[in-house]
Amino acid sequence: MADTKLDKTLKGLAPLYCERTRLLVLGSFPSVASLAQQQYYAHPRNHFWPILSAIWGLHGGEALSHRPYAERLAYVRDKGLGIWDVYAHCEREGSLDSDIRNAELNDLAGLIRQAPLLQAIAHNGGESARHMRITRQFGLPVVKLPSTSPANASWHFERKLAAWQEVFERYGLA
Repeated sequence: MADTKLDKTLKGLAPLYCERTRLLVLGSFPSVASLAQQQYYAHPRNHFWPILSAIWGLHGGEALSHRPYAERLAYVRDKGLGIWDVYAHCEREGSLDSDIRNAELNDLAGLIRQAPLLQAIAHNGGESARHMRITRQFGLPVVKLPSTSPANASWHFERKLAAWQEVFERYGLA
């Protein structure tokens, strides 16, 4: 008989970073759509890719959401942005952060050691930001950004964009 705990445990995505990463954006854990596609921020209503596109002046067919995923990742790396999540594994039904159970943290310290130019960490949303006490221990500036998730309906796109833009400008990614 299979262990039901193992059957329910979800595994997150590998980190996206390189030695030139200057800003690391940490989400909580990939959505159902992201896990199914093995792509960060794959839900079509998530504002992550449209926000990055707006910050970097990519419109129409140039927008990141219109590009193949591998091309998006290369573009993000070239800009000095890293992407990961605070949780490596968890149990969750659906995609809501409030449903995350038995979560295990990613090796954030290990990744940070491999990104010598890292200047700051940005938490994408409240669940990720719950771990700011951990990320602050790395001696870098840590900021909380509004979640790009469609579940964060209280923040309209322009308000989210303004908050993200300010952080990207502060760390030279805009």
